[in-house]
Order: sequence, then structure tokens, then C-alpha cells
Amino acid sequence: MWNQIYDPLHSPVLSTIAAAVPVVTLLVLIASGRVQAHIAAIIAVIVTNLITIFVFTMPVNMSIRASILGIVTGFFPIGWIVLNVIFLYQVTVTTGRFELLKRAVGGVTEDRRLQLLLIAFSFGAFFEGASGFGTPVAITGAVLIGLGFSPLAASGLSLIANTAPVAFGALGTPIQGLASVTGLDPYILGAMVGRQLPLFSLIVPFWVVWAFAGWRGMKDVWPAILVTGVSFAVPQFVISNFVNPWIVDIGASLISMGALILFLKVWQPRQLWLSPALRGHDESAATMATTKPLDKTPLTQSELFSALLPWIIVCVVMLIWGNGAFKTWANGIFTWNYAVPELHQMINKMPPVAPAPTKEAAVFGFTYLSFTGTGMLIAAIISGFLMGVGPVRLLVEYGRTIRLCAISLITISAMLAIGTLTRLSGVDATLGLAFAATGVLYPFFGTLLGWLGVALTGSDTSSNILFGNLQKITSQQLGLSPILMAAANSSGGVMGKMIDAQSIVVASTATNWYGHEGTILRFVFWHSIVLACLVGVFVTLQAYVYPFTELVLK
Repeated sequence: MWNQIYDPLHSPVLSTIAAAVPVVTLLVLIASGRVQAHIAAIIAVIVTNLITIFVFTMPVNMSIRASILGIVTGFFPIGWIVLNVIFLYQVTVTTGRFELLKRAVGGVTEDRRLQLLLIAFSFGAFFEGASGFGTPVAITGAVLIGLGFSPLAASGLSLIANTAPVAFGALGTPIQGLASVTGLDPYILGAMVGRQLPLFSLIVPFWVVWAFAGWRGMKDVWPAILVTGVSFAVPQFVISNFVNPWIVDIGASLISMGALILFLKVWQPRQLWLSPALRGHDESAATMATTKPLDKTPLTQSELFSALLPWIIVCVVMLIWGNGAFKTWANGIFTWNYAVPELHQMINKMPPVAPAPTKEAAVFGFTYLSFTGTGMLIAAIISGFLMGVGPVRLLVEYGRTIRLCAISLITISAMLAIGTLTRLSGVDATLGLAFAATGVLYPFFGTLLGWLGVALTGSDTSSNILFGNLQKITSQQLGLSPILMAAANSSGGVMGKMIDAQSIVVASTATNWYGHEGTILRFVFWHSIVLACLVGVFVTLQAYVYPFTELVLK
């Protein structure tokens, strides 16, 4: 057995600096733009191993095994989702269905700002609710690039839009994970998150359009933005507080999409914004030159159905695959859990991160049938057959997709290796304890701890599992509501989703913009920090200032 050590240098400051080296190395290398993302990730994996072995005294065999576990986990299930989303997109492009989809979206509105609201925010929120784990960014990024948006706009804005729904993603998986480690009621936790995020569900649509078109461009379409935000935020609050935390995103996104489409039937901006470029950013002339003018010919009913058919199939399949009963059934048919020898339950998480020494699991769960990526593959195959694509052509297209995604899959796997290793070595817990030492400012910095957790792990669920109990223990010691701070971990975490390296690689893959991960990171980084700080301020008001304290569940 090996016990995690959170202050190996016998100085909280020095130990925290050492713990920050892996993630700082990764982000600096990517943001520099001089090192390709997959090379940066591999270098960061090596650096992380050196830190865990020589500073945090993790046994060498454990460190290497944890890295390998993360690499495999990176492909299944995360990389598996990305691969099959891109496969579906490629099939719709080669069959001409994507051109029909572009015309269908153009039939709702040609205005790029309103297309962003419909696709990146509302449509993306549906896929976050149904499956999560990278699916919404992969799909919306691919759709936006197909609609003619510049690569930076398609990738960066998809990342910003995929924030407010994240805490309730994958049918409430982050809330369930938070409940499992804190022992708190998931319904109460979901209701508390539902009293924090609706404000930001209202802000984010404005923020996305402002980031794309500037203040004046946003101001000209404020009625549509308000309809989008309100029609998502109100159902998000109502469903989370009075129904359950599992169907929040599904219900809110469908209402938001419907409300926006109906509103656009009676209102359109006086001046259409047709530029696909991101305002204030230098997009290459070559990229802009390849943008074709949108065909304005109205679709027939059969063409409209043909355009929407693949995405209808995806929606149905994702709802099935996200259902707990289906997962139980599928896992009963095929499940292979591989407990990594000399790693599984050989590491103790120690106080104050855990209330008592707690063994860490290190199991690779190969639940192939219930993987979201498997559902996406089935949806792509069904769509292909219904679009008249034969088995041989599908196989050829799948081979092309593998070649297209190969480097990105390597990168994603390396990112997960870093996340898995920092979790099992206690490196990320050392960073968490630094946030927990902020005293009266803890509501603000505790929220940023959730942000950090998602930035490190790429998942709100993983961040909640990693830091949820620490939030509970620290808040009780400081006389704060454990429900408030546990929920704040999840709410703050959603703003870290746009800068986690895994999501950035998914976005660059979906938009076919390989090698520009540093550009994407530099674009979204300050948006992420500012929004996370705003969540932290709101949680601080909930902790100390009336009438915000009345929103806190006891």
C-alpha cells in the first residue's frame, strides 16, 4: 500500500508549486503555438511522471501503470465518441445531406449570430444533456464549420456555449457523482446547482454572441438572445428544483430551441450578419475564400426530413444510451472490468481530502455496448443505410475518419493519462488543499476549485468526485453550508470545460483545424477565467449577503 502525500516538500507553497508544474507545462506548451498538441501532451505526461515519482514519492510502477490506465481510458470512452461523431459528420457530407441541413438552418435564419444561438447553445445543450463527455462540442463544432463559420469561431464559440448545461450533463451524471462522494441527497444538490446556474444560462448566450460579433453585433439581436436565455434558464430552475436533476438539460434545451425557432418566425434583425469570421481575429483569406454562399432555395418537406433524419436518429439513440435502465441492461450483456494489478486499491487517499484512509480504485471498465461512442456509431450506421450508403462505402469512410482523427486520439489519450496520474498520485488534491486554505474567501476560491478540477480532468463529474468531499469537509470547518459549496464545485466547474485540453482537442478535430489548439486555448482562456470568477462572486453572495442567502438550501 502507498499513502498519498499532500505536502511532500514540507512547505504548502513549494508543494503547491510542484503540483502545478504538470498542468502549467501542458497549457504553456499548447498556448505557445510552437509545439503541436500531441507532442505537448506527451511531454506533459513525462513531466507529470517525474513530479509524481521524485517529488510526491509515488512508486515508479504505480506511476507508469496509472499513466497507461489513463491512455486507455482516453480512447474508451472519450476518443471513441469523437471518432464516431466525426464519422457521422463525414457520411452526411459525402451524401449531400449536410448541404440540405445548411439550407434548413438558413431557412430559420441566415444571420450567423442567431445560428450560433440555435446550434452552439440550444442544440449543443441537448447533446450535453443526452450524452455529455465531449459529444456536444464535437457535434456543434462540426455543424458550425459545415455552415461556413471560420475554424476559430466554430471551435472557440462551441466551447464557450457548452458551459451552462454541463453540470446536468449526461442525464445528471455530475450530480450523481457529487452525491456519491459527499453522501448528500442528489435531488437537493441538483436543486442547489439549479439556483446558481440559471443566471449564467441567461448570461452565456449574450456572451457567445458578444465574443463573436462584438457589443454592437450583440445589441442588434438582444431580443432573440433574451428569448434563448430565458427559455433555457427558467426550465433549468423549475426542473432542477421541482422535478429531478436527471432531465434538466433535455427539457430546457428542447424548450429553448422551440422558443427561439418560433420567435424567429415573427422577428428577424433589421440587418443580417452574414460574416462567418470571428470579429477582431485575423482569419486567413484562404479560409474565408472557401466559404460558399448559402443556397436560399426553400426545402421541400421530403428534403427537410432527409436533412434532419441523421440528427433525429442521433437524438433518439443518445436518449436511449443515456438512460440508466438501458445502461444496466447493456452492461449485463457485456462488461469487462479490468482491475489494474499493483494499482487497484493499492493507494490510500488520506485526510483531509478523505475523512479516513480510503482505497483508490483503478479499474478499466470496458462496457462496450453502453459507451456513448458505440451509440453514436450505431446511429451513424443506421443513418448511412437510410441515406443509401452501402457497407463497403461506410467502411471506406470509416477508414478515412480514423486517419483524420489519429493524431487527435493520441492527444486525448495523453491528456487523460495526465488526469488519471494526478488523481491517483494526489497531485491535484495538493492543489485543492491550497484553495481550501483561503478562509473567509473560501466560497469564491472553492468555486474556482471546481473550475480547476474540470480544467485538469476534462469532466465535471470527475471534478465532483475528486473535490466534492473536500468541499464538504472544508465548508463544515468554516461554518458554511456543505450543500452550497458542493454545488459550487459543480457550478464553477462548468466554466473550466472550455479550457480543458481534452475539449480543445475535440474542438480542433471536429472543425478539422489540427495544429491550432494553442490559438483556441488563447481565445477561450480569459472567457473561462472571467466567467468562473463571476460564478465565484455569486456563490460568495449566497454564502454571506442577504437576500442571496435565502437561495441556499439547508
